[in-house]
Amino acid sequence: MKFRPCIDIHNGCVKQIVGGSLRDNRNTAIDNFVSEMNGDFYAKLYKKHNLTGGHIIILNPEGSEFYKADVNQAKLALEAFEGGLQVGGGINPHNAKTFLDIGASHVIVTSFVFKNGIFNEENLKKMLETVGKDKLVLDLSCRKRDGKYYIVTDRWQNFTDVELCEKTIDALSKSCDEFLIHAVDVEGKASGVEEEICEMMGDFCEIPSTYAGGISSLSDIEIIRQKGKGKIDFTVGSALDLFGGKIPFDSLLNI
Repeated sequence: MKFRPCIDIHNGCVKQIVGGSLRDNRNTAIDNFVSEMNGDFYAKLYKKHNLTGGHIIILNPEGSEFYKADVNQAKLALEAFEGGLQVGGGINPHNAKTFLDIGASHVIVTSFVFKNGIFNEENLKKMLETVGKDKLVLDLSCRKRDGKYYIVTDRWQNFTDVELCEKTIDALSKSCDEFLIHAVDVEGKASGVEEEICEMMGDFCEIPSTYAGGISSLSDIEIIRQKGKGKIDFTVGSALDLFGGKIPFDSLLNI
């Protein structure tokens, strides 16, 4: 179990947002924190402390007036910590290699693989042909509906019909190097973790996997350790002092 840092980019800025508030319409979201620093500032800090395996998430869609600025921020970070960070947000076979060439260790994919609300096996094959299993992270970020968790796509705005469960996790683990799972209903709220998701990850994830969402204190991280059986990594966003929160960055370096 280790801390995986993050750099979320929206409207050309490094930000922390309330995940469930994100809307492509007018590029809106509820901001928790908007940084005055560029992506490379955070990437250099993560590199200094050898915090590998963190993720950059581009939150504006391709075609947005802010997409180019988002990519420029991601590029600054990737070049500052070459091979140390993953990148996601609108990744597909046409742009994946570009991000890997800039310096990403992996590309993170959701919407291209879970297209139009269903699992698209052909699109997964295209990603594997393009980047290979060892460079692919599948983002299984999910929201609860009718008592079950379902994978959500398009910057967490749309439900798929794919339930996050043992069968799904087991099947997809054969086609990627890692999982990233945001608990979207608590993402950016620093209101506590989704213990059911942590427990599911601890029980069923047999490849490196990172939980994100709702962490508000060191006690929440202990819950992840217990529920995740010590094998699930974690990301802290809005609650981290780097992003205006109360958890000291230094306190996470030796967990």
